[in-house]
Amino acid sequence: MTTGVSFKVLVVDDSNTIRRSAEIFLKQGGHEVMLADDGFDALAKVNDYEPQLIFCDILMPKLDGYQTCAIIKRNERFANTPVVMLSSKDGVFDKARGRMVGCQEYLTKPFTKDQLLQAVQQFVNNKQGTL
Repeated sequence: MTTGVSFKVLVVDDSNTIRRSAEIFLKQGGHEVMLADDGFDALAKVNDYEPQLIFCDILMPKLDGYQTCAIIKRNERFANTPVVMLSSKDGVFDKARGRMVGCQEYLTKPFTKDQLLQAVQQFVNNKQGTL
């Protein structure tokens, strides 16, 4: 399911398994992937790597996904970079809190390759629509 459009994607998750699965799925979809294992690592990589899309776990040590997303969104360079929250919880409260800090989408773990690539495709389509 490659679109011919390669996106620079950052995956932030403290679970090595989730990071590796996401990396494999995204690379199979033709995307460039950078990994971060916590919020602080993510902030450094966002600045250096300038991803076009960020998948961010909610429950992480030190800096959780909500805090990480809020900090990214406060930086005007990255305010328009889409953030998709990853969580094992599918609660209304979690989704609402994610939207409050600026995330555009919410994906429940465990996700499938198709769900992950569809989430990316949605933002590829949005970006092409604004060109």
